[in-house]
Amino acid sequence: MTQTAIEKENKLIARQYKELLHISYQTLTDDDKQLIRSAFEVAVDAHKDQRRKSGEAYIFHPIAVAKIVASEIGLDAVSIASALLHDVVEDTQYTLDDIDRMFGETVARIVDGLTKIAHLKKDMNISQQAENFRKMLLTLNDDVRVIIIKIADRYHNMLTMDAMPEHKQVKIASETLYIYAPLAHRIGLYNIKTELEDLSLKYTEPEVYHDIKNKIEDSKEEQQAYIDAFSEIIDTSLKKEGLDCTIKGRMKSIFSMRRKMKMQNVPFEEIYDKFALRIIYKSEVKQEKFFAWKIYSIITDHFTPNPTRLRDWISSPKSTGYEALHITVMGPQNKWVEVQIRSERMHEIAEKGYAAHFKYKHGDQKEQGIETWLNRLQEALENANSNAVDFVEEFKLNLYSKEIFVFTPQGDLKSLPKGATPLDFAFTIHTEVGMRTRGARVNGKLVPLNSTLHSGDRVEIITSNQAKPNQNWLDYATTAKARSKIKSVLREEKKEIGEEGKEILRRKLKSQKITINEDVVNKMVQYFKLKTSLDLFYRVGTGAIDNQRIKDFASSYNNAFINFFKNRIRRSPAPQASHEEEVTSNYDMLVFGKEEEKLDYRLSPCCNPIPGDEVFGFVSVSEGIKVHKKNCPNAISLQSNYAYRIISAKWVDSTQEEFKADLRLTGIDNLGLISEITEVISNNLHVNMRNLNFRTDGGTFTGEITVVVKNNAILKKVMENLKQINGIEKVTRA
Repeated sequence: MTQTAIEKENKLIARQYKELLHISYQTLTDDDKQLIRSAFEVAVDAHKDQRRKSGEAYIFHPIAVAKIVASEIGLDAVSIASALLHDVVEDTQYTLDDIDRMFGETVARIVDGLTKIAHLKKDMNISQQAENFRKMLLTLNDDVRVIIIKIADRYHNMLTMDAMPEHKQVKIASETLYIYAPLAHRIGLYNIKTELEDLSLKYTEPEVYHDIKNKIEDSKEEQQAYIDAFSEIIDTSLKKEGLDCTIKGRMKSIFSMRRKMKMQNVPFEEIYDKFALRIIYKSEVKQEKFFAWKIYSIITDHFTPNPTRLRDWISSPKSTGYEALHITVMGPQNKWVEVQIRSERMHEIAEKGYAAHFKYKHGDQKEQGIETWLNRLQEALENANSNAVDFVEEFKLNLYSKEIFVFTPQGDLKSLPKGATPLDFAFTIHTEVGMRTRGARVNGKLVPLNSTLHSGDRVEIITSNQAKPNQNWLDYATTAKARSKIKSVLREEKKEIGEEGKEILRRKLKSQKITINEDVVNKMVQYFKLKTSLDLFYRVGTGAIDNQRIKDFASSYNNAFINFFKNRIRRSPAPQASHEEEVTSNYDMLVFGKEEEKLDYRLSPCCNPIPGDEVFGFVSVSEGIKVHKKNCPNAISLQSNYAYRIISAKWVDSTQEEFKADLRLTGIDNLGLISEITEVISNNLHVNMRNLNFRTDGGTFTGEITVVVKNNAILKKVMENLKQINGIEKVTRA
């Protein structure tokens, strides 16, 4: 570079720095400005020899990220300084100790969190985006501002991606759609979320993006004329009532237009609600609600509202802090138009998210209150050791889902993700309530635990000390908190059954003159084609491996020739006795969806899943369901771009499949007989009942019971125990 070019670039860097201070949303003290100045000088020195792929000086990137943090997100001086320094430890000679010494422990902790994310190593055995996301979220334990600055960093990278090769653009864009846009949405950064979605579409579907963008540009004059016509009609009425309002029009985002076109299967021209109108009014906080409904009343005096499209987020704000009154009315030219009614305070919160929310809530512009959001998301991190893709899917349920509001019996309002069930509600109230859930009433009626809740429902949870989670609950629960708690209990229960099974196995082998030891357990694991010793003990405990099968093993074990033969043909060492928490199975059957249906499928050649792998189904256009491993290289792109075609799938053990069996009972009618029968079946044997029907006649009874069992051995045990009840004469299979 020539001396003139260097001087010109330095002037531009200095101008960008001054603009950073000028546009800050927070009021900066002299100490704040000094902190930012020091961070700027260190960043300029650290990156002095670096340039971006576009050719510009690298320092422009951290300044741009800091400007997003300062203005669009509205964070404090510590965050602005951290944004300026976010790449210093990763890319230059400066160390974390240097940052700690110069800027203090808080800035060093944030920069360290950002450096950890940048240093994530690529592991070919996992889905990298999912694992990146999981590890990034774990930095929440350090400081939530790490995530917010990372979103700003990603936003600026998306704005400057033109210099990158196409394959990298598509990869980064799909990762942004899958991870960063939902996260920005959940924090309340709606503007950045919208920009991230639009920019992602620009690189994943460029032709569609530019086509919609051009059509929006062409309709700008028409849009402004419509806003003017709408404003003209109601402006006079608003002023007459003494309301100080501004009416603005906002075109819906390109990404949301694309989504509407796909969902409604219509071209751009046939989408009726292409833009929304915002009425932003001045008001004291105490009068905000009154003025919002007054404006609503004035608008509906002129235009007919659509009652099904009223959204009152003033009385019940979203958990992101968003407040507004949304209505849809039949506007001029008989077109439906969405109107968003917000006070200036509400508008600021919608634009800046938590920074504005906490500024108003606490009357304080620093970091107070940020812990509230941290606590909300922390629960989803409790189960952070699960499969990375599963973790992301469960976490996204809590990030991107729309909210519903339901009532407790006492009239308290609870926020849940759309699609939540009574079981999710129970765990929201308290973990102990969730664990003891026996049933639920919604609006006074008894409903199944997997029913979908809707806004306005009044939910009452029926608890019992005898109730406890079972495997089916994982199909009923949708929130990360509920699922992680249920999984934890099921693991413990399997370990308990495994302990009982081990003792049963010890006794049964002893009767066959075999002493249980590590070698015997290893051979049994191999004989029954299992994976762990806990799996063996668990199956013995549930009766899946019954007495006859144990005798068959004992017979082969005692035969020296067979043992010798097995040792000769064995190609791999026997599995070590293990006490893994997760019980594995002899997987041999693939089932799909919540109902675990058996459907036709093909195994995808790109990742060649085998029985026992973590998998999902993808509904292809011409080849039916194709099954992919969850860590397949294509997993993220499929789940990002074609989420509506994904179907859950898992390998199960056909020997553990549950079957319905109908039992017929006859005998003498005694007081409390039915209670005894249900106790024997449900409590003592842990078998589910699906149907119970009894008839009495002249002191005798006939009963029919439908039970759900895993195998014939358990059914026989149920029948034997029922025969022991006083009064029952006969138990037969119907």
